Amino acid sequence: MSDKIYIYWDATVIDTLAASYLSATAATADAAAEIASERKNTKYNALLNSYTFIPLAFETLGPINSSGISFISELGHNLTHITGDTREASFLFQRLSITVQRFNAVAFRGTFVMPDTEEET
Repeated sequence: MSDKIYIYWDATVIDTLAASYLSATAATADAAAEIASERKNTKYNALLNSYTFIPLAFETLGPINSSGISFISELGHNLTHITGDTREASFLFQRLSITVQRFNAVAFRGTFVMPDTEEET
């Protein structure tokens, strides 16, 4: 019997202010992330007997689902153990935060209508 643990994850970014999540996110800060996490668990339910699945759900305004936070924290702890640098978990969270901010910038830019630069003749 193998003592290896196979872990896979699926990351998603979900809009905190989407109309379909607004009532939930108004009541609880990480509600949209937890909803997305449950959807991922349902999607990958068939694989749960053979693998450890970690859903990573990031909201556009910051919150992360609880199992995602635990996973990232543990990963940061393991990186600290390997490198000896106690800031590894902070660096990991910062990198993920920047990635979500970049996603937000791209999504925001996509809401603008670009003027047509070609003149009609």
